[in-house]
Amino acid sequence: MSELPRTVFLDRTSPPHILTLVLLASIAALSMTVFLPSLPVMAEDFDADYGVMQLSVSAFLFVNGSLHVVIGPISDRFGRRPVVIWALALFLVATAGCILSPTVEMFLAFRMAQAVVVAGIVLSRAIVRDMVPQSEAASMIGYVTMGMALVPMIAPMIGGFIGETLGWRASFIFLFLFGAVILLTVCLDQGETNLQRTSSFRQQIGEYPELFRSRRFWGFCVVSCASSGLFFGYLGGAPIIGTIHFGLSPSLLGFYFGIAAFGYFIGNFISGKCSARFGVNRMVLSGSLLLLTSPLAALAALQAGVTHPVGFFGFMVIMGISNGIILPNATAGMLSVRPRLAGTASGIGGAITIGGGSGIAALAGLLLGQDASPMPLVLIMIACSGVSLIATLYVLAVDRQVRRRAGDSKQTS
Repeated sequence: MSELPRTVFLDRTSPPHILTLVLLASIAALSMTVFLPSLPVMAEDFDADYGVMQLSVSAFLFVNGSLHVVIGPISDRFGRRPVVIWALALFLVATAGCILSPTVEMFLAFRMAQAVVVAGIVLSRAIVRDMVPQSEAASMIGYVTMGMALVPMIAPMIGGFIGETLGWRASFIFLFLFGAVILLTVCLDQGETNLQRTSSFRQQIGEYPELFRSRRFWGFCVVSCASSGLFFGYLGGAPIIGTIHFGLSPSLLGFYFGIAAFGYFIGNFISGKCSARFGVNRMVLSGSLLLLTSPLAALAALQAGVTHPVGFFGFMVIMGISNGIILPNATAGMLSVRPRLAGTASGIGGAITIGGGSGIAALAGLLLGQDASPMPLVLIMIACSGVSLIATLYVLAVDRQVRRRAGDSKQTS
């Protein structure tokens, strides 16, 4: 990391500027949220069941998670810059396919291909770990994802407005143009940061057991999976809940979607300010405790008979804050187990996170009844937040064991 030159914006011989990293992470978030307010309308346009149309979320997340496993190791072997450029180029081709698709089957195929954009999230994290030491990684990831949070905060509002006035395909045209701008920025600004590339995939695979034996790595993976799964379940179920149960228009639904993203922005700001001071473990614990209050508050509102959309969507700001605290710190914990395998750790950890999230999103879609009551989704969210807290306590217990053994070895020596 000390061998890297100083960052200079729009100089591809230096590490990327933080703005470029924010844009890289943002395009993946944008591709997941910009069209969601139009999802019920898209189902009508394609004459498809909502459950089929919802595959554009859950199946996208599944492919997204699968690509995590591939993209990280490839970037460890060949470098971050070429992988990002190729991924963005393929994403633009897939987005054009979504715009021109005449059938739901063709649309879903191109939608799955769009998942290659996950390289933006995977490699923005790995690049941060290339650039800064462990003590600074969580804070920098927090700032990157704080900037990234601005996109999903406003994207559903923009997507809802565009979809309501120009049609849902216009949302994907907007996505294509945004992706083209990011590809140009990356080409001009992102220098290579992976200066310790593995010599072969065989050598790389040979080092996997060292990563896989780390209980701390797996603990952080479960924390990230459960907390993200809560959010992805919300993404999968909230559009139909807002449209059918609360009777919201696409533009108004986009506004309510932005509430959770606003909370995520706040949470990432807290991570950026506090992670280096308080440490990864304390931040993840505080975030996990806060996360549990979001679905519990929503459940209390439902039980009390609250019928206004704020009684459901309003409490999602707490979910956003919690995820903004948990995810940068859990990610930094994963990447710091074996820094030379940062790309691989980011990929595998992301695959577990996204894979679990896609399953929870699909489950949410299946459990929602004809009246689209929020209750099944709220119960799923309570279960996810409980798992996140248990996994956090496990990581803390592992760390206490490690410190105790280190203290015993010092005493004996």
